[in-house]
Formats: sequence, C-alpha cells, structure tokens
Amino acid sequence: MGPPVVGIGATLGKDSMATEVTESTFDSEVIGSGGKVIVDFWAEWCGPCHAVAPVLDRISEERNIKLVKVNIDNEQGLASRYSVSSIPMMVLFENGEPQAQAVGALPKGALERALGLSEE
Repeated sequence: MGPPVVGIGATLGKDSMATEVTESTFDSEVIGSGGKVIVDFWAEWCGPCHAVAPVLDRISEERNIKLVKVNIDNEQGLASRYSVSSIPMMVLFENGEPQAQAVGALPKGALERALGLSEE
C-alpha cells in the first residue's frame, strides 16, 4: 500500500495541488487528461525529491499545469514503463504523450527549460 496522501502533502506543503497516482489511476489522471500534466517520479527517502517538490508546485500553480506524483518504491511498474533510472525525474505529458523530461533537483528556470516550458 502506498504512503498516505498526508505524506505527499507534507512533502509538497499542505496547500499542494499535486495528486498521488498509482498504476491503476495513472492512465485516467495522466494519459486520459487532455492538456499538460507534469509527472514527478520520486521516493520518500530521496532528499533531492523533497528539495524540488516546492519548485514543481510553484510551476504547476503559476502555469496552471496539473501535477501528479508517482512514488517509485510503490509503483515499480510505472517506473519501469517510463524507464526511470534516477530520481527525481519529471516528465511533461501533453494530450497523453510524454513530451520532455528532466532529472535532478533543478532550479525553477532550468526545470522549466528542460520541460520545454520556458517560452510560455
């Protein structure tokens, strides 16, 4: 069983709009969600994952982009499906298709550029 959503909220801050997704909810929350979605592959033990979480939250809020989180320890199938070999790894999906990705706890500007969001 995955960590409680409270744990996710504590990671991102209590006002986070991020949604924890699992293998059973990923397709409806990400693939079937028309528009842009940032998927944050993370783990509870990952310090850089915690460091980048508020940055992702800010990007999501400022750009009105849906943000979801996948705990790779609990969702190894999804981690394998998207070839996650290092975390944090963020993937930008648009209309159900992966468009760009970034790895590491990058500063906001670098993360936006890596995800192809800097020109918006």
